[in-house]
Amino acid sequence: MVMANIRLDRLNSSFLTQDYLDLESQYGANNYHPLDVVLTEGKGVWVWDVEENKYLDFLSAYSALNQGHCHPKILAAMVEQAQKITLTSRAFRNDQLGKFYQKLSEISGLEKVLPMNSGAEAVETALKAVRKWAYQVKGVLDKQAEIIVCENNFAGRTISLVSFSTEDQYQDGFAPFTPGFKVVPFGDAEALEKAITPNTAAFLVEPIQGEGGIIVPPEGYLKKAEEICKRNRVLLVFDEIQTGLGRTGKMFAHQHEGVKPDGITIGKALSGVFIQFRLFCLLLK
Repeated sequence: MVMANIRLDRLNSSFLTQDYLDLESQYGANNYHPLDVVLTEGKGVWVWDVEENKYLDFLSAYSALNQGHCHPKILAAMVEQAQKITLTSRAFRNDQLGKFYQKLSEISGLEKVLPMNSGAEAVETALKAVRKWAYQVKGVLDKQAEIIVCENNFAGRTISLVSFSTEDQYQDGFAPFTPGFKVVPFGDAEALEKAITPNTAAFLVEPIQGEGGIIVPPEGYLKKAEEICKRNRVLLVFDEIQTGLGRTGKMFAHQHEGVKPDGITIGKALSGVFIQFRLFCLLLK
């Protein structure tokens, strides 16, 4: 974020930045390292802190805020629906879920949609789906399925997801880890093909690595990965949680190379950030 100017039309809070930092330090478990800027309001691309400083938000919540803060149309839709019914749970059906599935299927070009609460859950669901496919369809022996991922990946912080991380900070103190993953260099199609065995269920990859440093793969890499996966009967799953929904100029980043994956994970900007919502879309096989 870049500090722009001082906003003077808001009342001063009795709490200053350091007061909020002290509260978090005293009562919160330390699992993150945010900047010491305490935000209290946001509109569009602008946010204000508790001391009335105005900032231009360049972070956009790691791409979750593609539509900006408090977008009026999204806010109005949320309020309208919240005034109708609080929660149905999955024990009952509702009049919105089917329409939502249809819209996402049309946008993604994939046949089925499975909603989750977080990006980590969406990726975990993808892992479960490709493993089950490997056992029930491909014929991999029980407990032998392998999934290939790339160096410098980031999919979340659950035990299974940090198990295939190559960052020490995400693994330190959490072993033993979930087995069944192979790691190859990002952007290296030859390494991908060499890593495939008869037990390989899927290749899970970010079209552009976000946490790894906004790393764009060599041109044609995604298309080569698709060809390799098809040739070896391996599922191709793109993690589009950061790159999807228009972030790269197309609805999904893999569309720049005309690739047809077997599954994608979607999240962040999907809900306008007013609620936590992620999902896994898949092509039936």
